[in-house]
Amino acid sequence: DTNAENATLDLTPEFDTEGFLAKNGKIILYAFLGILALIGIYIAYGYMQGNSNQEAQEAMFPAVYHLEKEDAKKENLKTAIKGDGNNVKQGLEKIASNYGGKAGNLANFYLGVAYMKDAKYKEAITTLQKFTTQDLLVQARALSLIGDAYMELANYPDAVRYYLKATDYKSNKQFTPIYLMKLALAQEKANKLSEALESYDRILDKYPQSTETMNAKKHRAKVEAMLGK
Repeated sequence: DTNAENATLDLTPEFDTEGFLAKNGKIILYAFLGILALIGIYIAYGYMQGNSNQEAQEAMFPAVYHLEKEDAKKENLKTAIKGDGNNVKQGLEKIASNYGGKAGNLANFYLGVAYMKDAKYKEAITTLQKFTTQDLLVQARALSLIGDAYMELANYPDAVRYYLKATDYKSNKQFTPIYLMKLALAQEKANKLSEALESYDRILDKYPQSTETMNAKKHRAKVEAMLGK
């Protein structure tokens, strides 16, 4: 949807790059800051059209409501994913499975987010890999989420691969530096120090006004020392 692609959204992620690696097991807490602000983009811009999609949208609202609850309790996630046969007649799993086209595609994005919040990283990867859109922001965010899932699984080469995809998808000054920072940190973990140095340089050269600049400088100096430069 061209309107969705061109929409200007107030989405300010609060990704803590300094604590990204230090706080093992808590990466996802940062990865989701700003994610839920994206949920509903397609609905808001007419992403769902037609009777089947309208039906899917109505089924999806209760599930997404539980997904977006601030406490994000396990029970809420279970209800969002599986449904409860009552207020949430169909969980995101069934919606993604039962509806094709745009509705099923959107359900895969929601379901991937739900799996990530529920620490089901392998399921999140499989589900988010099914999601595709031409949207400027959401596709890169989905790719970055897959990278986050691989980081949680300590699969650093694949994390690098998906962060690279996120950084290369319709680059923009607001979000690309964040993905580059994630990429560089994953490259460090994968012991690809020269490549990490290049990623930090991309931030400093192409996005000098980014909020990631200070962290990039600090980590770059550390990588230089490790390389003996």
